[in-house]
Amino acid sequence: MTSILSNPILNTDSYKASHYLQYPPEASGMFSYVESRGGRYGRTLFFGLQMLLKTYLCRPINEAMIAQAKAFFEAHGEPFNEAGWRYVVERYQGYLPVRIRAVPEGSVVPTHNVLMTVECDDPQVFWLASYLETMLLRVWYPVTVATQSWHLRKTLHAYLRKSSDDLTQLPFKLHDFGARGVSSAESAAIGGAAHLVSFMGSDTVLGVVAANRFYHEPMAAFSVPAAEHSTITSWGRERETDAFRNMIARFGKPGAIVSVVSDSYDLFAALKVWGGELKQTVLDSGGMLVIRPDSGDPLTIVLQTLTALEASFGATLNGKGRRVLQNVRVIQGDGVNAESIEAILAAMDEAGFAADNIVFGMGGALLQQINRDTQRFAMKCSAIRLGGEWHDVRKDPVTDAGKRSMKGRLTLLVNRRTGEYRTVTLPVVWDAQTVEGEWDDALVTVFDTGKLLNEVSFAEVRQRAHAGERDSTDD
Repeated sequence: MTSILSNPILNTDSYKASHYLQYPPEASGMFSYVESRGGRYGRTLFFGLQMLLKTYLCRPINEAMIAQAKAFFEAHGEPFNEAGWRYVVERYQGYLPVRIRAVPEGSVVPTHNVLMTVECDDPQVFWLASYLETMLLRVWYPVTVATQSWHLRKTLHAYLRKSSDDLTQLPFKLHDFGARGVSSAESAAIGGAAHLVSFMGSDTVLGVVAANRFYHEPMAAFSVPAAEHSTITSWGRERETDAFRNMIARFGKPGAIVSVVSDSYDLFAALKVWGGELKQTVLDSGGMLVIRPDSGDPLTIVLQTLTALEASFGATLNGKGRRVLQNVRVIQGDGVNAESIEAILAAMDEAGFAADNIVFGMGGALLQQINRDTQRFAMKCSAIRLGGEWHDVRKDPVTDAGKRSMKGRLTLLVNRRTGEYRTVTLPVVWDAQTVEGEWDDALVTVFDTGKLLNEVSFAEVRQRAHAGERDSTDD
């Protein structure tokens, strides 16, 4: 499987193999672009291209790959451009001669703007700018995960500002529980890394490894010892208290955090144990106990759990007039999505509880319950060179104006003063609405013929993504 996935010639759609025969005979260059055509969010956080390029395009194709692809496509019923691929090996040592420009990773850009362009101006293989669409458009996945997490961070930030004295906890308020709910290990790695642009808590090991490896981060996220149902139920129902006690004995140290799922049988009975028989054990440990309910209506259960813990462990009043539990917290990992997070935080605030008291764990809704149409991603050819002259091309279906594509060789401008973005055609024509000195080209060349030209670190991505975030608790 690995050898198949690592062959860029096969990393495409079947019909792409025949397209080199379908363009005008005088075609000599091609230009394509990627955009979000709208969707759930009005702005997208661009992330993940560097991972994709390093994995698939920074290594050359070879004769074995060509032979493998030739055998496949001929048996599959498609023509195969053996001469074109051999030209790539002979002329470019196997590196694909395409130039990719993109907005810097971590940039937050309004939809309906160009995010990335792909150009090939070698007449022998100009069609590569479209052939790579299948592979390159998969950037929709890390962008969409990163975008959702960025907007969820804004929600959590707003409630912390309203109800908490401590904004430093923000990066740990949404923990990635999504590894087992995705379709593949690759999805766990890519989506898990994308979530970490906005947060620093994760149990998706492959996502943390990917962020570390592809973006030169020493350690992109952290986790804590936590119980699962098997580690509790293996003790038997009659010894559940012993299972709880063992968690504190093993992991409850001064300054440490230990998470214990507590609804294997009866959450409310467990809460009485925690606040009764085991209370002093928790206090003596010097650690922070995090209770995880894992069933029932999330909104109801969270409030009931907080109320029970407050009754037994007590709470203090913070500077915002909200109550903060002592020595205990809650993590809600069941039924968590954008809507339930907002509803739970609002209900907690109305009940007088600070957002400090809860951490969310998000699984399928974080990494799997999205698709290309969540942000309506598309990659389209917008210009073709016929002979020596570039011509605009676009699709404009009368049955769906929302699928109208942009035309021309495109770039993205950013206003140095206001931060506004604007997609324009090349060469840029300055008019009365665009003052030349205020605008910069927002796209940078990140890849050209096998070489990654503009590598970024994870720290840079995070800094760019949250540059406008207010860290002060002052209004």
